[in-house]
Amino acid sequence: MADESKTTETPAAPKSFEIAVLPLQNTTLFPETVVPLAVGRERSTRAVEAALATEEKLIACVTTKSDNVTGDDATPADLYSIGTIVNIKRMMKNDGVMQLIVQGIDRFEVKEWITEQPYLKVRAEILPPLGRVDGEEIEALKRNIQGMIQQALALLPNVPPEIRMAVMSQNDPGQLAYFLASVLDLGSETEQKMLESGTVDGLLTLTHAALARELEIMQIRSKIASEAQGEMDKSQRDYVLRQQMKAIQKELGEDETGEKAEAEQIRERLEVADLPDDVRRESTRELKRMEALPQAAPDYHVIRTYLEYILELPWRKSSEEKLDLNEARKVLDEDHYGLEDIKERILESLAVVKLRPDSKSPIILFVGPPGVGKTSLGRSIARALGREFDRISLGGMRDEAELRGHRRTYVGAMPGRIIQSLRRVAVNNPVLMLDEVDKLGNDFRGDPASALLEILAPAQNNTFRDNYIDLPFDLSKVFFIATANQLQPIPMPLRDRMEIIQLAGYSDREKLNIAKQYLVPRQIIENGLTAERLEISDDAINLLTSRYTREAGVRQLERTVGNLARKVALKVAQGLDEKVSITADEIKGYLGPPKVYPEEARTELPAGVATGMAWTEMGGEVLFIEATLLPGGRGLTITGQLGEV
Repeated sequence: MADESKTTETPAAPKSFEIAVLPLQNTTLFPETVVPLAVGRERSTRAVEAALATEEKLIACVTTKSDNVTGDDATPADLYSIGTIVNIKRMMKNDGVMQLIVQGIDRFEVKEWITEQPYLKVRAEILPPLGRVDGEEIEALKRNIQGMIQQALALLPNVPPEIRMAVMSQNDPGQLAYFLASVLDLGSETEQKMLESGTVDGLLTLTHAALARELEIMQIRSKIASEAQGEMDKSQRDYVLRQQMKAIQKELGEDETGEKAEAEQIRERLEVADLPDDVRRESTRELKRMEALPQAAPDYHVIRTYLEYILELPWRKSSEEKLDLNEARKVLDEDHYGLEDIKERILESLAVVKLRPDSKSPIILFVGPPGVGKTSLGRSIARALGREFDRISLGGMRDEAELRGHRRTYVGAMPGRIIQSLRRVAVNNPVLMLDEVDKLGNDFRGDPASALLEILAPAQNNTFRDNYIDLPFDLSKVFFIATANQLQPIPMPLRDRMEIIQLAGYSDREKLNIAKQYLVPRQIIENGLTAERLEISDDAINLLTSRYTREAGVRQLERTVGNLARKVALKVAQGLDEKVSITADEIKGYLGPPKVYPEEARTELPAGVATGMAWTEMGGEVLFIEATLLPGGRGLTITGQLGEV
């Protein structure tokens, strides 16, 4: 550490002398000012060490002409010829860097550059003191400067009290100018001009102009801050802070871990998305609204979700359709046994689609009891057309907004089921199945069946407007298939928009073939067996359909077959190696006694008994109607409700 005991009167410098030079970058030192310096470059460190080795501890500080030139790289041509002689008052080393406290003494002028290595050294000459001219102009400049200082201090409440006192108590105009130049960032060129000024009036003129410019900037900044503070609420302040944080992250190279801001990502997706013109205009308008909002604002997330829905909807994206009627027939035969009339009507509808691709897709309604294959027929049609398939369950739906969507003004608003389904399939020409259309309800929230009228109307659904999206979407390319168990609950206007195809129940022969070709192989695989492990005879299947199930479809029959397969799987898991062949005689041992006992017509009927027939969705039945003679007088006896037998 350098000698710190000499803190008394500063030694005077000779008029012409040799002295080490310390180049300064972006810094200008002035006489009678005390400033800290940090010196770490090798050549500058050698210059300071040379100065400390002398008794006076003097060193010449000169500013570089260009901010891009460092101290070690500076040549005489890169340095100004006028600088300041300073006295090193204190020196401390910290991690190889010299921390100096220096005090300016006099201005000097370089007369000759002596050496550049191992450090810069010059022959210098002290410049004469500032020319002092007492006059009204000097006093006016001084008072103006002091007035501007007071205005500046009023705008800077955090200035330490000692600096306020030092500024206001300075009577010497030259020293006042040097002090202001040392505490304000006026720029290297302005500060150098002030240092080179040889008269007090010239120095004050430069100080006055620089201080006036700084005061104007401070006043403008204060006005902007005051206005912004009065107008900004908490969310706006959060937005400004986040923008500043993003700028800081970008300068640090972090830039949100490499990801762009949400708004920028959405903007890039909008630019490449294939959107109709009206959709693009509305999306751009909403994006501008989102960019103006802070991320914490509730509307920000509402708009972002809305824009994401718009970008993910298939406005113009269609799946490539390869309709081959022979292949369609093959697909229908693979997936369903029988139903020849139904398949023929489906192929007729597909033939129209093939001959007129620009025609409106037909709207088919499959009506039939549960388990006859209505939903699976819809999947087969989609596979035959090569289109995406999605199913929308309408059973128990009572709110019209489930189909049309909720308006965005509501919390938790979402699009309707139709738009959500199109978003899932990501094409605008899928096969959409409206399941259980006969079980739509209605209450005070609206009538979903009436909402379906627009969706299924070919003349209207090309401009379907969901309440959430609030933009026209073309549904004319969608192939709608509806299913119902009964036709009567469907409103007549809705029924009139669909082509009705009735699916009756299967006969015992059809159930036998369906079980052999589809149900038994599927249940064998699902229960971990193979065809070499389990075989069910035709007689056993016939017994299952007639005595253990009573249905129009085959759903319960498949469950019963699955029950048999699980019982066999248990035996195999316990170590059975033999193939299990189940016959009709063995069914009772697996499933217990029969559950259905069909009535049989009698050849001879007792008195008071007549044979009748009943029709149900599961087939016909024989009924015996009995008449009983009861004694009694005149009167009416109600024995039950009409229609119940």
